[in-house]
Amino acid sequence: MEATEEALVRQLADHDQELRGLYEEHLALKRRLEDFRHKLYLTTEEELEKKRIQKLKLASKDRMMAIVWRHQHQAQ
Repeated sequence: MEATEEALVRQLADHDQELRGLYEEHLALKRRLEDFRHKLYLTTEEELEKKRIQKLKLASKDRMMAIVWRHQHQAQ
């Protein structure tokens, strides 16, 4: 997520509980992926888990961006 997107999400998350939950989930998934990146070797199970987490992280970002879009268009 770009810095400007993340700043906007953090700002809106103060007023949107759903967005706040998605952002926290996104950060937790990001931390789990970092754990995998620090390993020199991943087992087959770890590779599968890494892929699953990447998909979940992307899905959470998509949902966050949809909420951000909704907030931006409600303000107009």
